[in-house]
Amino acid sequence: MGEINKKPYTTGEVASLCNVTINAVKKWIAADKIKAFRTPGGHYRINREDFLEFLARYKLDIKDALFPERQKILIVDDEPEIVDYIKGAIESMEIECEIETASDGYEALILVGQFNPALLILDLRMPKIDGFEVCRRLKQSDSTKGLKILAVTAYGREDMEKIVDCGADKCLSKPLKLKEFQAQVLRLLH
Repeated sequence: MGEINKKPYTTGEVASLCNVTINAVKKWIAADKIKAFRTPGGHYRINREDFLEFLARYKLDIKDALFPERQKILIVDDEPEIVDYIKGAIESMEIECEIETASDGYEALILVGQFNPALLILDLRMPKIDGFEVCRRLKQSDSTKGLKILAVTAYGREDMEKIVDCGADKCLSKPLKLKEFQAQVLRLLH
């Protein structure tokens, strides 16, 4: 996280993020709804953590305005240990992202519509709808054809070539090599 993100918010910034007046923010501070501190000049400042806690407590959902840079990643695999490995590999990269998971192709297609990820990490051999069909459907639809797809498979070269033909941006073989996987995630997100 850069220094910019650590800087406390002014009452004006909080007001603008919450679509309220500065006076409303000052009332929240007075009512102890949001933690704040004063600068030597007497101005209120609100730490990022305190602001997020306030949003969570009062169920204000403006996180997209707060984190426009946060990338969304959907991991689809029917093996929970693979999902955990991939999730851990991404979380250790310290990129601003939100991660969702699905365990089959059917669930993946529904979640793509709801979650709108920037990157789909897709296993090929799964129950209900396999990765090939998921990839084909997403790449044929105008609303999802720009979605980046990183396929993963424990099967051979033939599967890897077939998924790229279906529209995947890249295919890696399992077991995944951590550094190679992380490099591909970064490449596809940027």
